[in-house]
Amino acid sequence: MSIQERRERERAERHRLIVDAARALAEAEGWDAVTTRRLAERVEYSQPVLYSHFKGKDAIVRAVAVQGSADLAERLRAARAAHRSPAAALEAVARAYLDFAAARPALYDAMFVREVDLSFGTAESPPELLAAFGEFVAVVEPFAGGDDVEALTEVLWSALHGQATLDHGRRLRPDHREARLELLLSRFTGRGR
Repeated sequence: MSIQERRERERAERHRLIVDAARALAEAEGWDAVTTRRLAERVEYSQPVLYSHFKGKDAIVRAVAVQGSADLAERLRAARAAHRSPAAALEAVARAYLDFAAARPALYDAMFVREVDLSFGTAESPPELLAAFGEFVAVVEPFAGGDDVEALTEVLWSALHGQATLDHGRRLRPDHREARLELLLSRFTGRGR
């Protein structure tokens, strides 16, 4: 291995270490606790080293959001692939999304609530975001009929995001989570009409 290859590998490892530390700190204490000083202490590198990887906190949050999108895409793909029935796959993906949001609130916040410099739904969208959205498109497509499948997917995603965000903020009745999900899914699958 050349010196250049070793340096690139070490840089990638530092990058991953910083992103992982930011995720862990945010999940433990919230995004306000994530500062370059605290991250530098956690990863045992100087602040200038952090700044050589990221321009600041916003860039770190962006990297966390991209990494989280890759994680979400994997979970959605596994949920979808575990079911042959289109209705069962749709339900599994919806549940996987809501479970992801509930289990990792700070990560979800970075991905979908905080203002980040990420392009959604354009040619500049990172592939990780496109992969997660693609999993939704795959389970919505059988129910699209003549509707625009991507617009219908955005409607489902918006409804799930609303439920996840309002659940997290304790704005919805906690004992009705299952009923809300079933009602939403029935509108897509035609069950219960």
